Amino acid sequence: MNAKHLMVIACTLFGHWISAQNYKGQVLHHTNNTPVKEAHILLNNKAIGYSDAEGFFEVSIPEKGATLTISHLGFQSIDKFITPRKDVESFYLIEAPISISGVIVSGDSKMDPVFTVETNDYVKKIVQPRNVADLFNDVNGFALIKRGNYANDPSFRASQYEQLNVQFDGGTKAMHACPNRMDPITTHVIPEEIEKIEIIKGPYTVRYGSTFGGIVNMVTQVPDASDYGLHGSVHAGYESNGGSLVSMARLQQATEKYDLTGNIGFRDFGNYEDGDGTEVPSSFRSLDYGLKAGYNFTPNQRLQAHWRQSYGRDVLHAGLPMDTDLDDSSILSLDYKLTGLNGTLKTMDAKLYYSYVDHIMSNTNRPSFMMTDAVSKINATTAGGKIEFKLKPSEEFTLFTGLDAMHIARDGERTRLVKRNMMGPLETPVEFIDKVWQDSYINDLGVFAEGKYMLSANTILTAGLRYDLVTSEIKDPEADFAALYPDLDKRNEHNVSGTVSLKYVPSTLFIMELAYGRGVRSANMIERVINHFTVGQDAYEYIGNPNLDAEVNNQFEIGFSGKLPFSENSNDRFNYSSSFYYSYYENYIVAVIDETQTRKFMPTNDPKNPKVFRNLDEAYKTGFEISAGIDFLNDFNFTTELAYVYAKNKDLNESLPLVPPLTTSFKFGFEKERFWVNATYRITAKQDDISSSFGETSTPGYEVLDLRLGVVPFKNLTLGVAALNVFDETYHNHLNFSFNNQADFGRTPINDPGRNLSAFVQYKF
Repeated sequence: MNAKHLMVIACTLFGHWISAQNYKGQVLHHTNNTPVKEAHILLNNKAIGYSDAEGFFEVSIPEKGATLTISHLGFQSIDKFITPRKDVESFYLIEAPISISGVIVSGDSKMDPVFTVETNDYVKKIVQPRNVADLFNDVNGFALIKRGNYANDPSFRASQYEQLNVQFDGGTKAMHACPNRMDPITTHVIPEEIEKIEIIKGPYTVRYGSTFGGIVNMVTQVPDASDYGLHGSVHAGYESNGGSLVSMARLQQATEKYDLTGNIGFRDFGNYEDGDGTEVPSSFRSLDYGLKAGYNFTPNQRLQAHWRQSYGRDVLHAGLPMDTDLDDSSILSLDYKLTGLNGTLKTMDAKLYYSYVDHIMSNTNRPSFMMTDAVSKINATTAGGKIEFKLKPSEEFTLFTGLDAMHIARDGERTRLVKRNMMGPLETPVEFIDKVWQDSYINDLGVFAEGKYMLSANTILTAGLRYDLVTSEIKDPEADFAALYPDLDKRNEHNVSGTVSLKYVPSTLFIMELAYGRGVRSANMIERVINHFTVGQDAYEYIGNPNLDAEVNNQFEIGFSGKLPFSENSNDRFNYSSSFYYSYYENYIVAVIDETQTRKFMPTNDPKNPKVFRNLDEAYKTGFEISAGIDFLNDFNFTTELAYVYAKNKDLNESLPLVPPLTTSFKFGFEKERFWVNATYRITAKQDDISSSFGETSTPGYEVLDLRLGVVPFKNLTLGVAALNVFDETYHNHLNFSFNNQADFGRTPINDPGRNLSAFVQYKF
C-alpha cells in the first residue's frame, strides 16, 4: 500500500470538535403546531442533520447568511435565506399530497436500513453525457464490468450480476435476454432520467426481494409540490472521443389531483479511442421514451402507472463474440399507496410490473462470419409484484410485512449457417439450430417480515426474516443437455434469509452501525441452463447445472459516520465514514473446467474441455471502504475515498473472480448554487491476486484525472463542460472483458477511453 493510499487512512484520524452554533430553529406541523422530528436540514444544499424529537435543530451559519432547506417525507419543502439570530425561529411544514417516489432510503436516519448510501443529485449537477452504468463510477466501492461502451454492469465489493439486487423505482426489474448480458437493466433506463441511486451495502433488509450481496435502486424523477403546473426540460450533449451525441426532452403537467410526465431521449455514440489512439469498436444508437401518470384519489391514496420503451440498434461489443442488431424492451409498472390509516395498520404499498425484451444479435461484422453465419433471436419476460403493510403495534415498534413474487422466462435460438469447414468452402451451406435458453423459467415467491424496535431514543434494533420458494424448469432441453442431466424435472428450492442490525444515533453528528445478514441466492438461468455457449470472459464453452444449490452470503459489518463542525460562523466541517465487512460464503457458484466433457462447437479449437458450473465448499470475502473530507471556506470541499476487497476461493487456493483492486480517489470541489467545479483524481492499484481458473491475468495500476464544471448563467439554464482522462492515460480496469472475435485485436483486455472532452446543456421551463 503506497503513500497515497496511506494518506486517506491518515485523514480519518484528523478532526476536532467545536459545537458552538449561532442559529436555532423548530420545525412544526402547520395545522396543529406539533413538532416534526427527523426533518432533513440542509444549508446551501449541503446536508447538516435532522430535527430532534421536539422539532429543534441548531446550525452554524456565516454572518452574511445562508440558504436553509427543510424537507421531510410527506411535506412540502421549505427554502429560506437566513442570518444569525438569538431567538428560535419556527418553520411550519405543509403536508404534500401523497407521492410514490420509488425510494428505499427516505432520509430518516432511524428508520432507513443500515449501511445505506445515496448518490448526488444527478439531474441537477449533470455536466456531461453518460451511460447509466457510468453513474456508479462516483460511488466508493463500485467498479464496472466493461464489454464495450453499452453493455456495462456494476460490481460492488466483488459482487455482480444477480448477486446484486438491481432495480429501479423501488422494485421494478427488467432481466436481460442475451446470455452474454448485452442488455443488462442499466441499458433500459434513460441516464438523464435518474435522479439518484440508492445502495444498501449487504443483505441487511428482507423487504425488497431476495438479496445476496446488496441492493441497487435507481430512482427516476417524480414531480413534487413545487412542480405544479406545466413544466419541462430539454437536454443536449456532445463527447469528443467518439463524436457522441445525446438529447432528451421532458414535459410534465402536475396538480394536487393528478400528474402526467413524458420524456424521450436519443443517443448516438461512436467508436472511442484509447490513450494510444487505438479505435475500440463500441458505437451504438438508442431511442427511449417513457410515460408516467399518477392520480391522487384522496390526499393519502395514490395510483401511479409508468410505461417505458427502449430501442437499441447497431450496438458493437468489443468484448463479446457477436454484436447487437436489435434490442427492444418494454416495461410497465403500476404502484398503489395508501397512508394515514388509523389503528395498528398505518400504510399499504403495492406494486405490479412487467417487462419484455426482444434481442437479435449476429456475427455479420466479425471474422467468424467467413466460416459461419450466426444469428440469435432471443427474448426474456420478467413479471412480478409486491404488497407490503406497515404496522405500528406500539410507539417503539414498527413492523413491515408482506409478500413479493418474480417470474423470469427466456427462450430463443441461434441459427448457424456453416459455409466452410477445414477442407474449404461447402457447396451447400449446412444449417444448425441451437437452443439458447431451452425454454426455461424461474419463479420466486417470497414472504417477509422486518421489525424495527427503539431500544432507546438513540438506539434502533432491526430484525428481519424472509422465506423464498424458488421454482425452476427447463421445458425444452437440448438432447445432449438432457443426456447429461437425465433427471430433469420441475425443481423447488426453499431459501431462508434474515438479518439483524443495531444502529446507534446519539446525535445528528454521529451514527454507528453493526449488522449481520444472511443473503441467499438461487442459481441464475445462465448458471442453470446454458449449453456449450461462450458466456465468460475467456474462450471456454460453458455448461449450466440445474442441480446447483443456492449460494449463501453470511455477511458481518461494522461502520460509523459523522461530521465535526469547525466554526460557529460557517458551514466548515470534517466529514468521515467507514465500513469494515467480512463475508463467509456457502455453496458459492463458479464455473470449473470439466475434463470429462468436450467442446461441442468447433471441436478442433482450444480449449477442448468446457467449464461446468459447480458449488464451492469454502470461500470468503473481506474488505473496507473509508471516506474522509472537509468542507471549508463555506464553498470548498476536499474528500478522499479508499475501497479494498480481498476474496478467496479456498477450494482452488486462488482469488474469487472479478475482484477489483485497491482504489483511491481524491476529490476537490467548489460549489455555489449557480456555479460548481470539481476535480477527481483516481488511483487504481495493480491487481495480481487473480483467478487463474477464470482466465484472469494481472492488471497494471493506473491514475486518471477528471475535471468538471457547471454554471447556471441565468435561471433554468445549466451549462456543463468536462475533461475526462485529462492526461490521455492508456489503461484498462481489471474487470474489463478482453477483445473477442475481432479482426484487428487479439484476446487482450479492452482499454478504457482516452482523453474525452464533453459539453452539456440543460434548459428547464
